[in-house]
Amino acid sequence: MEIPLVSIITPSFNSEKFIAETIQSVQNQTYQNWEMIIVDDCSSDETVSIVTKMTLLDNRIQLFQSEKNSGTGIARNTALTKCKGRYISFLDADDLWKPQKLEKQIDFLKTNNLPFTFTFYDCIDEEGKSLNKTVEAPRNLSYRQLFFCNYVGNLTGIYDVNYFGKIAISSIRKRQDWMLWLTILKKIKTAQPITESLAFYRIRENSISASKLDLLKHNFAVYRTFHGFNVVVSLLCMTGFLFTQLVIKPRYIKTIKS
Repeated sequence: MEIPLVSIITPSFNSEKFIAETIQSVQNQTYQNWEMIIVDDCSSDETVSIVTKMTLLDNRIQLFQSEKNSGTGIARNTALTKCKGRYISFLDADDLWKPQKLEKQIDFLKTNNLPFTFTFYDCIDEEGKSLNKTVEAPRNLSYRQLFFCNYVGNLTGIYDVNYFGKIAISSIRKRQDWMLWLTILKKIKTAQPITESLAFYRIRENSISASKLDLLKHNFAVYRTFHGFNVVVSLLCMTGFLFTQLVIKPRYIKTIKS
C-alpha cells in the first residue's frame, strides 16, 4: 500500500516557548512518512537554536532562515518551494496535533477520493490548558459559506498536490490561510471535514484571534485585496461577515464536557 509523503509547513517567529512541543506533536504522529519544513522569520530568541538541535536528531525536520522579517505569508511560500510531499499541510509554531491527525486525514482522503479535507479542533490557552471548547464546521462546506467565514482551522487543512499543484500563499501578513482555502473551494465547490477534533489551537493574548478590531480590519483587506472588490462592495461583504460571526459561527463552537 502506498504511503505518500506529507509535507508540513511551519513558519516560526520568536517561538521558543512552544516550538519544541509543536515538533514533538508531529513526531508523535501514528503516520510517520512526513517532512516538516520550518522557516524562521528572523527570530531574536532561542527558536533557531531549539529547532537546530531537533533537526540533528530527526532528519525529517528541516530548518530554513529568512534573511529579513517578512511575515508568515512569505515564510510559508518559502517552505512551499522546499516541499516534496504529495500532500501539503500546515502547523503554526505554537499549535499542536493529536497523534492520529495525519493518519486519519490521509485515510479519509483516499477512502473518499478527495483532494482536500480539514478537521475540527480544540482550543487551549497560552499555557496549554484546555479552554473547554471545540470548534466545528459545516459538514458540507460550500464556497459561499467560506466566503463569509473562515471555518477551516489553518492547523487542520491538508490538500493534494497531484490535484491542485502547489498553491502559492498570499504575501499579505494576515488571513493567508482563509485566502488559500477560498482558492481551493473555488475549484472544488464544497469540502468535507473529518467530524472529529484532531488538533489543539493555542489562543495567545497577542494573537489575531484575540483582537476583534484587528480581525475586522484584516477581513476587510481580504475583500478589498484578494477578491478585488471596491470599498462599497467590501463593506457589504463585511455586513455578511459580521452576521455570520455573531449569529452563525457560534453554533459551531461546542463546549467540551468534563
